[in-house]
Amino acid sequence: MAENVKIITDNRKARHDFHIEETYEAGIVLAGTEVKSLRAGRANLKDSFARVDNGEIFLYNAHISPYEQGNRFNHEPLRTRKLLMHKHEIRKLIGSVQEKGLTLVPLKMYFKNGKAKVQLALAKGKKLYDKRDDMAARDAKREMEKAFRERQKY
Repeated sequence: MAENVKIITDNRKARHDFHIEETYEAGIVLAGTEVKSLRAGRANLKDSFARVDNGEIFLYNAHISPYEQGNRFNHEPLRTRKLLMHKHEIRKLIGSVQEKGLTLVPLKMYFKNGKAKVQLALAKGKKLYDKRDDMAARDAKREMEKAFRERQKY
């Protein structure tokens, strides 16, 4: 059975600011105009995060633009949205977030077989020197590839 996945938005800043420990997939509870807006690709996960409240997971600060053809039934762009996960996964996340000082960060939003999903990551914040190390390693890799390409020309 082939899975049909269409990526709506990607949170590239999350990989820059956090060490990703583990990833999970969660469904999203949406209003009708939100789904139409997502199908048009009008969403942004920048500065968004997830939190566990009373055994349920909620997504905060995820911006889904109002649907242009939606009239009075349009949604609030930054409203809090409930995420759908299995209870045993939520219990595992509660333990990790409370004990180890990790946070829940959305990495990407996508449609999978017609259903809206969010990829959540258990992540630990990077320090400034970690970010500098990552940039230095990326630059060094780019320089090596450039030298290799130039060497291949001759």
